[in-house]
Amino acid sequence: MEEPRTFPTSDGRGGDIVTEKFRVESERTASHVQLACRAPHCAFPVDGTALCVRSSADPAQQLLILRGHHQPITAVAFGNMGHPLVVCSASQDHVMMWRLDECREKALQGTDPRGLVLGTRLGEVRCVRFSPDDQMAAVCAGNRVLVLDVQSRTARAELEGHQGPVTAAEFCAWQAHVVVSGSEDRSFKVWDCRAGALMHSSAVLTASPVLSLFIDGESQQLVAGGAEGQVRAGFGASWSGTPGTPGRLCIFSLVEGHHYRRVTRVDLRKETESFYASRPGERGLDRGDGVDVALPVLSLARCDLPPGLGPGRGCLSPERTGCVWVGSSTGLFILNLASFELEAALHYKDFQNLSIQVAGSCAVMSSRGKAFCLLASMFGNEIAGLEVDPAALVRSQQHPHLGTQLSVLPSSGVSPTSPLYFGAAEETRIKPAGRHQAAAQSAPRDQPLVFHSRIQSSGYTAAPHVTMFSPKTNVKRGCKRPSRRRSTHPCQECPSDRPAPTQLRRRLAVAQGPVAVRCVQFSGDGRRLACGLADHLALVFDAHLTGAPAVFSGHDGAVSALGWSHDARWLLSASLDGTVRVWSARSREPALCLGTDVFPEPVHRAQFYYLDSFMLVSSGPELQLLRHQLDPRRDELKRYKQRSRCTRVFRLPTTGAAEITGLSAPNEFYSHLVLAASRSRTVEVFDLNAGRSAAMIQGVHSRPAHQICQNQGSPSTTQPPQAYNLFATTAVGDGVRLWDLRTLRCERRFEGHPTHCFPCGIAFSPCGRFVACGAEDRHAYVYDVGSSTFSHRLPGHTDTVSGVAFSPSAPQPLPDAPLCPPDPDACPGVPTWRPAAPPAQYLESRPAAPASSDPETRDLRAQCRAGACTHRLSVKAAGRALRTWEGATCPNAGAP
Repeated sequence: MEEPRTFPTSDGRGGDIVTEKFRVESERTASHVQLACRAPHCAFPVDGTALCVRSSADPAQQLLILRGHHQPITAVAFGNMGHPLVVCSASQDHVMMWRLDECREKALQGTDPRGLVLGTRLGEVRCVRFSPDDQMAAVCAGNRVLVLDVQSRTARAELEGHQGPVTAAEFCAWQAHVVVSGSEDRSFKVWDCRAGALMHSSAVLTASPVLSLFIDGESQQLVAGGAEGQVRAGFGASWSGTPGTPGRLCIFSLVEGHHYRRVTRVDLRKETESFYASRPGERGLDRGDGVDVALPVLSLARCDLPPGLGPGRGCLSPERTGCVWVGSSTGLFILNLASFELEAALHYKDFQNLSIQVAGSCAVMSSRGKAFCLLASMFGNEIAGLEVDPAALVRSQQHPHLGTQLSVLPSSGVSPTSPLYFGAAEETRIKPAGRHQAAAQSAPRDQPLVFHSRIQSSGYTAAPHVTMFSPKTNVKRGCKRPSRRRSTHPCQECPSDRPAPTQLRRRLAVAQGPVAVRCVQFSGDGRRLACGLADHLALVFDAHLTGAPAVFSGHDGAVSALGWSHDARWLLSASLDGTVRVWSARSREPALCLGTDVFPEPVHRAQFYYLDSFMLVSSGPELQLLRHQLDPRRDELKRYKQRSRCTRVFRLPTTGAAEITGLSAPNEFYSHLVLAASRSRTVEVFDLNAGRSAAMIQGVHSRPAHQICQNQGSPSTTQPPQAYNLFATTAVGDGVRLWDLRTLRCERRFEGHPTHCFPCGIAFSPCGRFVACGAEDRHAYVYDVGSSTFSHRLPGHTDTVSGVAFSPSAPQPLPDAPLCPPDPDACPGVPTWRPAAPPAQYLESRPAAPASSDPETRDLRAQCRAGACTHRLSVKAAGRALRTWEGATCPNAGAP
């Protein structure tokens, strides 16, 4: 054995990142042997039958050789308890457990240490794992898993069911009697070792055997790594020809009630390419001498990063996020278990002086800010121990730091040169009347004899107007003066920990024929719900979906986007006909119409901005800021002429002139930042106070994002200031990603809903704790921002759910209307309830009896009278139905 040496890398950073502590030459290769690492100890076979235990804590007692096997050792594992520390070694003849403190004492006395034999003649053992309390050991021998009792040295259970050799096993940290095993049959199974019963059997995961397993106790997720892939590694190599299937990780949820559903699948090759593409200074995988090497996932272990570097440095809590070490034949990777992206990558060939460049076996362990890695050469007999500094590794590969940290909440006032200064100055500017203007106002106008703009009747056929009772106008109001403008937002404060909507309350068919509902949007006060249809109409319902809707007609194409003003007086609509219209919510008349003469390119998104001071419109690759003056009055003689005016204040193109596909900016509060997604798969942040692009995120999704949704909160809820920097993006076939505006990093990824062909919408809850999205399986999904898997799956639709919307205000009690029996003329199999007044139809989530005998209906009416504070979610389908959900206990909450 050679002395520990520190090897610098080719760029002089090796001593700060990785250090080779020792190297051992063995007569027999240890490739494809399970190695063990527990700081400061590591254990590995030497010369086949001898077990070598090395400690870096005491240099005088570094090496300990344990002999007792007659066949080559194939698996080694340390115990989980520190006192006493035990190690288990397995071969075809014995499975032995060694107490290291006793073995060291006997070695100092000059006697040979002896191990405790747990089992004999079990066959070829591929993996050994101890339970959390070291009272049991799971031994993977052949197609079975033997659970051995350490004290009695007997088999507690023999778990059989795999169709191939078992390659990995793990005990559940919070349920010690649960064992998860992976096999060459490309599946994993969950066992109850107390009863010896199978709890769950997965389908085929990948095209190659499962080699490694890891259970994260904080997020309660299972990570399975496979042995698939061919990549080109080495200096000077590049991707060429047809590369093989890359290494993959499959991640599953072990939360009770989730039924072991798959959270996501991580492609190591794609994540590595994306990781280096976002860091122009790194060379990535375009290196090497053209040598083909395998990229299997040899080992998985938890990675502890210091605060400020790992997950949770953004808006999410670090207690609910974590990282995992992924050990492969060509390097080590740090994978974020929240965003499923790489935090750092360490390639062995980047460090020229390391003894092992291609590993056949790997074991990793994190402790006290350091990581200890044990490698066995794939082609030689060398075994090397490495010490890695994860903090230095992550810092060396971090994103370039922005000059100024972005925040959706402005830290300064509007600049005099800002495009937003026009609107701010216009509201407070008072123009004195000049002499010429006063003279013009006093002079008589030259106009026809009949100059009234309103034509009045002669009065011959009208009855005389008689005032029977006049109101009393001399009543004193005391010291309180009435407010000229009543606030439309409710002042009721709702708790931020209220549950997610899970129970279906209303179902309404918005059209008689098969007309798709393309978008839905609640007003700021939560009292009205607008929906845009494919038949050129926009409908506005009250929040309870009662009564006849207000119809807004005038577009010549499908309504693609809707937006309410902050005071809920105006409704903005964008259509595929290339026009943008602003409607008066009271008169249902268009107050402003902007056509192709203003927007030569197609309009995809439009909204009010800066507390209704401006309008934001995306026209082709341009972002346009418009100043408007709305006046719903019309001249009865010239009704075609609108009094409203609109002026373009500022226009800003995207980088690369890519067409804008998504647009988002807060309107509930003042903010200078606008987010825009484009067809170049980027999200660009525009600072309208400076009138320029502030930042850009590359490779947001594998396809262009079709929607950006920001956490804008609600007047009825309270959130911490940093929570408003969260925003979500979605793309077809790539799920939903949660981003932090301050770090421009993906904080979490949601991929539990199928969206392969149709663009489905997303929405934030008012409290900021939930993200809802539509899916193609006719369900709506609700995610908790602290978990990567969905918490609720809402059924009931008959077509693709293409949009969702949360009510921004505290829900009011639903109208206590008497329910009538089901309508016999309704569609069969789905009961239709019709209240006595007003005449509207509601469909419950499942068949029910008449109201007088149905306990669910009685509970529903009781909850309506109580007016409980819960979330309300409205979803729409690509068909013609609207549904409203509220917080309650849902029987499908844990459905897979």
